[in-house]
Amino acid sequence: MNKNIILCGVGGQGTVLASKLIAGAAMRRNIPVMSAETIGMAQKGGSVVSYIRLGDDLYTPMIPKKEADIIVGFEPSEAVRMLPYLKDGGSVIVNSCPTKPVTSVLAESGYDGIEMVEYLKKKVSKLTVIDCNKAAEEIGSSKAINMILLGAALNTGELDITKEEIKEILAQRVKPQFFEMNCRALDYIK
Repeated sequence: MNKNIILCGVGGQGTVLASKLIAGAAMRRNIPVMSAETIGMAQKGGSVVSYIRLGDDLYTPMIPKKEADIIVGFEPSEAVRMLPYLKDGGSVIVNSCPTKPVTSVLAESGYDGIEMVEYLKKKVSKLTVIDCNKAAEEIGSSKAINMILLGAALNTGELDITKEEIKEILAQRVKPQFFEMNCRALDYIK
């Protein structure tokens, strides 16, 4: 089993934690893992991309273009930006709610993410769009977006990792008072 996974978003959305959970669950099953993050001004809303490669005969954590099995887009424009990495027939899970970059806020642009989601609908046959703001409100935490998207990605079956395996690693990675909320978020998308 070889899997190439890209998680992309902006600083503060929890992409790195989600990637660490995937890698941790794979390592627990003795699946070889390589991962890397590119973090550009992450604390100021800059782009964050996590590359995760699972399986044998891996020589670099970076994923070549047209080889990602799945892209999890925490922010719609970031998902579009990473689309050249998706293989034919690959899956995209995307949050429909944008996180406006600083430049967009300062320019008072009308960026609302809708055009990015529409573009993805035209280009990706296996697309799951999630209104993460609505889901996070129902769960009771705006910090649940990463687990909502990770749960949806696990539901595709393409990661070959279960929610239970993620929850085992999650219990080690988050403070006990946040564990149940994160589990609810993982299970939000059925």
